Amino acid sequence: MSSNTISNQAISSKATLSPLVQTVGALVFGAVILFAVGFMPVDAAHNAAHDTRHSLAFPCH
Repeated sequence: MSSNTISNQAISSKATLSPLVQTVGALVFGAVILFAVGFMPVDAAHNAAHDTRHSLAFPCH
């Protein structure tokens, strides 16, 4: 039997953005999507986000 040696290499991954910046970015992106749907004339898109918009006090009608 032959045995193979597997070398362990440390792989370091550095986050380019801090977790706070990532969180704020995700919240801003979500708000843009949510409020953009609020102004869409398509009924299906309007109804999909209806309850969420009202829970955030965003008037849609």
